[in-house]
Amino acid sequence: MKLVLLVAPLLAQEPGVGERLEAIRAEAGVPALAAAWTTLDGLQGVWVAGTREAGGAERVTADDRWHLGSCTKSMTATLIALLVARGDLAWETPLGEALPELVDGMDLDGMDLDYGDVTVVELLGHRAGLAANPDIPYLAGLRASPATLIEQRAGFTAKVLGTPPVHTPRGAFLYSNSGYVVAGHLAERATGKPWEELMRALLFEPLDMASAGFGPPGLGDATVTQPRGHDGKGQAITPGPFADNPPAIGPAGTVHASLADWAKYARLHLAGARGDVKLGELTLSREAFARLHAGLPGPGQPYGYGWVVRETGWAGGDGKALWHNGSNTMWYCELWLGLERGVALLAATNQAGNAPTRAVDSAVKLLIEQLGPAPAAPGR
Repeated sequence: MKLVLLVAPLLAQEPGVGERLEAIRAEAGVPALAAAWTTLDGLQGVWVAGTREAGGAERVTADDRWHLGSCTKSMTATLIALLVARGDLAWETPLGEALPELVDGMDLDGMDLDYGDVTVVELLGHRAGLAANPDIPYLAGLRASPATLIEQRAGFTAKVLGTPPVHTPRGAFLYSNSGYVVAGHLAERATGKPWEELMRALLFEPLDMASAGFGPPGLGDATVTQPRGHDGKGQAITPGPFADNPPAIGPAGTVHASLADWAKYARLHLAGARGDVKLGELTLSREAFARLHAGLPGPGQPYGYGWVVRETGWAGGDGKALWHNGSNTMWYCELWLGLERGVALLAATNQAGNAPTRAVDSAVKLLIEQLGPAPAAPGR
């Protein structure tokens, strides 16, 4: 799949967008705000406003990187789909079979029996019965752990699966970062490689997402080379261990990328809604994307594989749209996909909270204005 970037010529066609984005940023009081939209044909524009840190002199640029928080989740689900296509994993393998040492009690604490028939599908759809996160002291301990990331995620998996479920698996929807960490560890178990390496090799490199990485973007010194996240008081957080969640949580939400590269990922899903897509040596079928784009049946909101299924007029066709947001409490972002129309909207800011959320929502509305009315569905 060839992804063509069309930026500069189209930016000139929307002279008022940047000014309006700056007005949104100023009203919300956030350090920086960025927005972009893309179609199947390529990137249609990137707009940025503000500074990389509050009160700083370095202004954000169109190439800067933004922390994507839980928008990482659909990337982890896409990685799982690639491993299924390669034959490393299967959607329906129960955890009791995938993690026999937790059943047999060979090395680690045993798995609660209620998780025995849970599959990666329930993990990715937040219906496995897992709590949102393990306890805070455990998470804090991960920051200082000398173990490898695979070892940390193995321990994490044992801990959360050794805890009785909050609800009967498949019996309710409960948003769970823990489930995505376990899913990421299943990918590691199947390949012997850390989740980060798999993401780079199977997703980022085939999509030419050169800016994509993990954890807070930028350098941990006085040089402000990238936007910095901000705490609840609006203070910039220097990149380092406390500028993001522990790296072990990666599959649930530690990816960062420029908006242009994030848009390449969005275009992958827009293309997959129309047909098979080749990524490096692997091919994801249209049927695989249909799975990734479908909400799981059962109670709770229509969620599956890192996407909330919504309905909105600008998406075209039957109005189906996919949405997710992301925040590590220091950044906030949103990604929208209008599958039938072949359009994706992206927006991000380097602060979290009510005002930053409103700013990103307003930026998305600004992008929707640029789209114009959705074409009528066939037959209407």
